[in-house]
Amino acid sequence: MNKNYIIGGALAFFVIIVGTYLIMHGGTSPAPAPAPTVAPVTQAAATSTYATTSYSVVYPATFTLNSSYVYDQVNPKKPILGIKLVVPMSVATGTNLSLDSGVAIEQLPHAKKCTGDIYLHDNVRANSFSDNGVEFSVASSSGAGAGNLYEETVYAITGSVPCTAIRYFIHSTSIGNYPPGSVREFDHATLIASFDKIRQSLVFMPSTTP
Repeated sequence: MNKNYIIGGALAFFVIIVGTYLIMHGGTSPAPAPAPTVAPVTQAAATSTYATTSYSVVYPATFTLNSSYVYDQVNPKKPILGIKLVVPMSVATGTNLSLDSGVAIEQLPHAKKCTGDIYLHDNVRANSFSDNGVEFSVASSSGAGAGNLYEETVYAITGSVPCTAIRYFIHSTSIGNYPPGSVREFDHATLIASFDKIRQSLVFMPSTTP
């Protein structure tokens, strides 16, 4: 066989092999790099601030502020003035928690000794309590009537002038008064935790009055 034919055939075969390889591999673009993952942004719950000349407090924006609040259960003739932060409807709806529950900040400017028991009608004893460097005098009471349950805890800021206190007021109805499954028991622990955050946000500015 003619050598030229053999060499030509070999070259043609080589060109075919190389061309096929380039078509299959050489023209393929590299795989795109995976897109970088972005951590989700967690937005803080919206809050509102209420301030007077003696204190400021931060509370969830879902709570309703009652700035005309008075408490008259100790002595109707001498109501205690303050504000109340009422629980949102979304917390109470479908549960046995009543919508008058909430956190109140009250003041007794003429109190001789700032203790928690003077904010309650019942004859109860106050105890000392410290939280985040703040000293409190704490007193509690509870009651029931006509299927309603009442729970009150008052945190009076020890030595504050004017005497300033934070009242937790929880009004609920007896779960046994409802048809089974129609109403669920409210989450007491979660509610107290939300009240605690409000209390812990309070910043007291001592009075400059002699």
